[in-house]
Amino acid sequence: MTQKLANFMIGLFGGVAGSLFGKYFIIFLLSMVPILELRGGLIAASLLELPMWQSFFICFIGNIIPIPFILWLINPIFRKMREWRHLGKIVGWCEAKANSKKDKIENLKYLGLFLFVGIPIPGTGAWMGCLIAALLDMDKKKSLFAALLGVVLAGIIMLIFSYGILGRIF
Repeated sequence: MTQKLANFMIGLFGGVAGSLFGKYFIIFLLSMVPILELRGGLIAASLLELPMWQSFFICFIGNIIPIPFILWLINPIFRKMREWRHLGKIVGWCEAKANSKKDKIENLKYLGLFLFVGIPIPGTGAWMGCLIAALLDMDKKKSLFAALLGVVLAGIIMLIFSYGILGRIF
């Protein structure tokens, strides 16, 4: 599913993908988007035949930019959004989604957050992990550190699969 979304986003930016800067801009933006995050950015980088380590760095930066905003600002933003009926429904949906996954983090705390962000399976990642950490009122600095390490782990795993490193090893 992530590969299909990455292909769609590459097609959406069409002409921009013609230049090297445009390709890097695409993977940077993909890495900031919930669901796709660094995973989608690295898949797109591989599809665009961009160098592995530069792509990793750009995708990492794109994926970590939203993390502090989520950890420090999501609860006040949600409080304001609840004041409007339609926005309150969105908040309810986000909280329900986060609460359905919070048991994966709640028991192990920061190790759980690290693993939740770091193991690239659908429905996990920095966005959801940090949303859960904020809703559980976990320490923000420790959560930030755990999420950053999780993004690094996810990036390493995705490099192995996106760039075929596993195939080169065996």
